[in-house]
Amino acid sequence: MNNNKPSKKKIPYPVNSILNDYLLEHNRKAKLPLDYKDLLRFEQAVPLLNQEGEDTHWQTVFFAPSDIDDIYDALKKIYALLKTDGDTQVHEHLTVARIDHCLYGNSKPFRIRIINRLNDNYDHYYIKRTDASRIFGLELEHLLSPDFIQYLVDGDTLIEEHIAGLPGDDFIQKELKTSVFNQIRIAKEFVKFNERCFVRLLGDMRSYNYVVDITPDIEGNQYRFRAIDFDQQSYEGKKRFYLPQYFKENNPIIFLGIQHMSNETVKQYQLEERSLIANRIKSNLPRVQSILYIMQQTTISSPEKVTLICKELSRHHKTTVFNSCKSMGEVVLANIQLLLQKDFKQSIMSFKKN
Repeated sequence: MNNNKPSKKKIPYPVNSILNDYLLEHNRKAKLPLDYKDLLRFEQAVPLLNQEGEDTHWQTVFFAPSDIDDIYDALKKIYALLKTDGDTQVHEHLTVARIDHCLYGNSKPFRIRIINRLNDNYDHYYIKRTDASRIFGLELEHLLSPDFIQYLVDGDTLIEEHIAGLPGDDFIQKELKTSVFNQIRIAKEFVKFNERCFVRLLGDMRSYNYVVDITPDIEGNQYRFRAIDFDQQSYEGKKRFYLPQYFKENNPIIFLGIQHMSNETVKQYQLEERSLIANRIKSNLPRVQSILYIMQQTTISSPEKVTLICKELSRHHKTTVFNSCKSMGEVVLANIQLLLQKDFKQSIMSFKKN
């Protein structure tokens, strides 16, 4: 629907002392037995293909025999820290099945596949480079979305839990040809996801940067769109970048909305989601205030992008509250304050029935 690409490769930003203190206070800090740079010592790599034999843009990596035992033991300990607060009893039943490395994106993550030998069940987690912007994205997701999220930080290394769901691009390709009832629910949940991203300024939600959690219900399915990539938290200067509705990859879902939903219905769902976000903020106000204060004191974008997003949001909301904003944290705070004051202008989603 438009050319909505990042301006250029995103710059990672360091964690400052006040963000570090916040992470420590809220149990996001951990002493890890391995860091991101250790995994860069792999000796071999082969492309990872999907079930159809297509390249996934991930590669499976292999380490020297002299390193493998120490690395695998450290990876199992990290998983125990992430899932069970370091309980070593769990660690005894785990094995590392595979280590994958993604060559694309800003974080170039490693994905660790863990298997529980007691029941052959598997899980994943990710090891990435630390970036203050990504941490703010994870924390705001934890506080403002319907779902909690677990992550750990140690210096330059960030550990993220795996977020389960069908990748958005696969979902669009395989799951949209369903009942009208389900199609309406899909469009509804996308509207709410679109609103959550816009309120907290999470950008770049193309179909491969979110998953869809599908839950069978009495007469159909329930759907929830969940972001899985937080690199573009409050980084770009264009308003449209924070609205998933404008990415062409999401067009098939937009077309469902056009087919099944009126503008009045869209507005109702936007108001519902904004009310839920407001309730989440009020129920955890001290922590929300703390992370937003720290965000205001932390550089996570360029002054040029801050100036641009202030102009675009001022125009959108028809307000002057963004005129004094000097950082992306101040912009996010002003956006959320408008939400709490019930003065937040909806994004324009022109769903008109044919």
